[in-house]
Amino acid sequence: MPSLSFMGSVYLKRISLLIAFILILTSTTLIGCNKSIKYTKTYIEYFDTVSSVVGYESNEETFIKNTEKIEALLEQYHKLFDIYNSYTGINNIYTINQNAGIKPITVDKKIIEFIDYANDIYNITNGKTDITFGSVLKIWHNYRVDGIANPDIAKLPEPSKLEAGAIHRGFYNIIIDREKNTVYISDKDMSLDVGAVAKGYATEQIAQYLEENGIKGYALNIGGNLRVVGDKPDGSMWTAGITNPISNDENSILMRVMLKRNSFVTSGSYLRFYTVDNIRYHHIIDTETLYPKNEFLSVSVSCDDSGLADSLSTALFNMDIDSGMSLINSLENTEALWVTASGQIIYSKSFENMIIRE
Repeated sequence: MPSLSFMGSVYLKRISLLIAFILILTSTTLIGCNKSIKYTKTYIEYFDTVSSVVGYESNEETFIKNTEKIEALLEQYHKLFDIYNSYTGINNIYTINQNAGIKPITVDKKIIEFIDYANDIYNITNGKTDITFGSVLKIWHNYRVDGIANPDIAKLPEPSKLEAGAIHRGFYNIIIDREKNTVYISDKDMSLDVGAVAKGYATEQIAQYLEENGIKGYALNIGGNLRVVGDKPDGSMWTAGITNPISNDENSILMRVMLKRNSFVTSGSYLRFYTVDNIRYHHIIDTETLYPKNEFLSVSVSCDDSGLADSLSTALFNMDIDSGMSLINSLENTEALWVTASGQIIYSKSFENMIIRE
């Protein structure tokens, strides 16, 4: 399998794996007699992250009209998939969890479609990406929050507590009535945590809206979930940069890649973690061991579907290289790159064709 070692020290000083747009140096492209101007819009309100939209249009009014629809969809999916908050007039994932073992909840069809999609993802990843794993993830979330607030007394969850939580999972506990549009969790102690899938799925749904309405020349960056819609006006490739995780400089680029597929997503151990006995424990929890693995610093996935890319980047984080490579090779138009804890870069065969050599 192809690999490339980092130069210099491999000691992890600071992890920063945020995908960066590396778009174009000029803001205007000529197409015949029309000017295509690059516009940018940024949002901070949704999915607890910073999102941005880049689009090429002949006028700002068209860009504003399109981004208003993008924001409306982004807000809608944000509220539907929220597991921490309720919203007036909306039954969301939080509502479903709160009524586990109590009663079915009438929901927007988008939630049912999402659960069906997440079930498919569960099967594709052999259970490594599992939205029904919320009982265990909630335990880790609480310990992580406490550990960050009180680092001197930070501790790990007891194995017995995690094992007890792990009993309460499984898609068979989700009862869907498609005629009534209801969702019911039959196990009162089970909860859904959609964090590994929802952001990428929402990104993909927004991109499909743009495609269906003939809107091209746009790039969505929803908290690092990068999805492009159509080519750039001048015909050049969209490109992205992966930040170097072994640098103190958050703007240090490990490598630049051409987006030969529509989506590019990175998962890493840098956003949510806490430290116990000088060991970092990140938020990506293995569904088998019930603990995070520290084999990788990041995993990047390129494929056509942003929801799949998001889900795979999480799943691969908790698989060994051979198993992960086998999974990637079994999927069409899908490539991956791993950054290991020892400072090695490993990538699937065709990923090398994406790398921009400078």
